[in-house]
Amino acid sequence: MSDEANIIKTPAEALADLGAAIVADSAGAAASHYVAYGELNLTGPANRIVDLLTVLRDNPAYRFHQLVDLTAVDYPDRGRRFDVVYHLLSLTKNVRLRIKVETDEHTPTPSVAEVYPNANWYEREAFDMYGVLFSNHPDLRRILTDYGFDGYPLRKDFPVTGYVEVRWDEAEKRVVYEPVKLTQEFRQFDFLSPWEGAKYVLPGDEKKGA
Repeated sequence: MSDEANIIKTPAEALADLGAAIVADSAGAAASHYVAYGELNLTGPANRIVDLLTVLRDNPAYRFHQLVDLTAVDYPDRGRRFDVVYHLLSLTKNVRLRIKVETDEHTPTPSVAEVYPNANWYEREAFDMYGVLFSNHPDLRRILTDYGFDGYPLRKDFPVTGYVEVRWDEAEKRVVYEPVKLTQEFRQFDFLSPWEGAKYVLPGDEKKGA
């Protein structure tokens, strides 16, 4: 047996080898791989995500039979502001995998519900919270917010207070929607460390030395 066969690879090296094999087998569906914080990450074009997940599920070398999560991340300063993120698990190989693809507000990402049926509700949640669109989805509608909800709550540019508030109107005997009304103006908070000290006199400090 050669010395190379006796070399024991570190977990990071084994994950890197797995990532390289997936990229090679994906026929362009996976563009790159890297290991971060002990986990394997793949990136690729959004329009090939169905091809990539099918390979990862069906190839006996990988057997990623479980879609654990599907979500999005918002980077509003980018042209393609959203990362759509897929987390897979292979119980057979005892490996977790993260896949990221980029898209924008107007370009749909192919639905993967035919590959992993539980993606149906995950994709509806990403649509509801971020406004990410999914083509060929069997039922793409909101799943967490109310009917007629305006906006996408997890976008970075969505106001913390929201746009409307809901209350029961006793006179009309129904739920009504109204623009948000604040009982006071927004307060300005000073997030400086107490070790740095503020650049102005804090209330009460004017008495010091009096």
